[in-house]
Amino acid sequence: MINFLDLKAINNQYQQELKDACARVIDSGWYIMGNELTQFETEFAAYCGTQHAIGVANGLDALILTLRAWKELGKLKAGDEVIVQANTYIASVLAITENDLVPVLVEPNPATFNLGPSIVRAAITSKTKAILPVHLYGQISPMPEIMALAAEFDLLVLEDCAQSHGAEINGKRAGNWGHAAGFSFYPGKNLGALGDAGAITTNDDELAQTLKALRNYGSHKKYENLYQGVNSRLDEIQAAMLRVKLRHLEAETARRQHIAAMYCEGINNPRIVLPLDAATFTTNNSQLITNDSPLTINHYKAHVWHLFVVRCEQREALQQHLAGKGIQTLIHYPIPPHKQQAYINYSEMQLPLTELIHQQVLSIPLDPTMSDEAIKQVITALNGFNA
Repeated sequence: MINFLDLKAINNQYQQELKDACARVIDSGWYIMGNELTQFETEFAAYCGTQHAIGVANGLDALILTLRAWKELGKLKAGDEVIVQANTYIASVLAITENDLVPVLVEPNPATFNLGPSIVRAAITSKTKAILPVHLYGQISPMPEIMALAAEFDLLVLEDCAQSHGAEINGKRAGNWGHAAGFSFYPGKNLGALGDAGAITTNDDELAQTLKALRNYGSHKKYENLYQGVNSRLDEIQAAMLRVKLRHLEAETARRQHIAAMYCEGINNPRIVLPLDAATFTTNNSQLITNDSPLTINHYKAHVWHLFVVRCEQREALQQHLAGKGIQTLIHYPIPPHKQQAYINYSEMQLPLTELIHQQVLSIPLDPTMSDEAIKQVITALNGFNA
C-alpha cells in the first residue's frame, strides 16, 4: 500500500528530538506563553523574513484574528469586501464572514489555481478593502502584481499561507509579501505540529501588538483587557515540536520538489492534466509564465508542493483504478465553498471554472518519506489508466 501521507513515518525521523523537546517542556513547569513559544516565534519570523510571528491556536484563528485586528485598528469595518479565489478551502471564507466582512469569490487562474491579477482588478469595487490570496497546494500566488494592485487601490493584503511554508519568489518567502499572513501547522502541513497550531506573520508593529492581545483574552497586561479578545494561544508543547520540525523543513521541501519533478517528467497520460505544464517543467529549468501574469517563476522555489493535484474528467474511475493498485488518493476539495450549505446564499453564483476544478481534481501521494520506487509505481499506475 502506498499511503497518501504517512505522518508516523515523517515524525519517526525526528522521534528522539521530539521526545527531548517534549521532556524539556514538561521539566520546565511552564506550559502556556513561555520560552518555547517565544523562541519559535523568533525562529519562524526569521525563516519567513518578517519582523514578527505571533503563535495562535490554529490556521483559521490566524486569519480570523488578523482581520479582527484590522477592524480594531479602524482599517476595516463590517460590510467591507474581501476578494478571495472561489476554489479555496472553506476556512479562507469563514475567516471573512466571521468578521462580518463580505467575501467576493472570483475564479482562479486555471494554470495555477491561485488568484490572477487581472481577475482581482476586475473584482475591485468601492467597497473592496482587502485581498486574501491563498497559496493553494503550496504554490505561491503572483505576489508582486497583487501587491502592486493593493498599493494602487489602497487595499490590505492577507496571505493565506496554510499550504505554502517556505514558498518564495525572487528570494522573498510566503508570509513576507502581504501586510500580514496566516499559517496553519495542522499535522499534515509541510510544517506540521503534533496537534492544532497556527501563526501570523507581519512587519507591522502595531498589528503585531494588537494580535498578541487579541489571542490572549484581549490583554496586553495580565488582568487588563483592551479588547474583547479570545483564547487562541500556541501552547508550549506544540511550539517545541514546531521548533524541531522547522529545522528539517528545507530538507523535506527539497524531497517534495524531487517527487514533484519525477511526477511531472514521468506522467504522460493524456487523460490526466498535471498541475503545471509538463513540457516546461524540467529538473534543471522549471518555469511557468501564465497568460494572466508576465512574471516568470522558478517553481523549485515558488512551489513547495504541499499537494500534487492532477485533474481528470474521469476522476472517480481514476481514483478506483489507483485504489486497485494499492495507491491511496484524496480529493482537495470535493465541494467548493459557494456550494456548501453554510453558504447557501452564494449557491446561485456562476463559477464554472471553480466547479469544474472541484469535479476533476485528485491529489496523489506526495510524502517526503516515500521512496523513488514508490514514486515510479504511482507514475506507472497513472500512465496505465485507460477509462
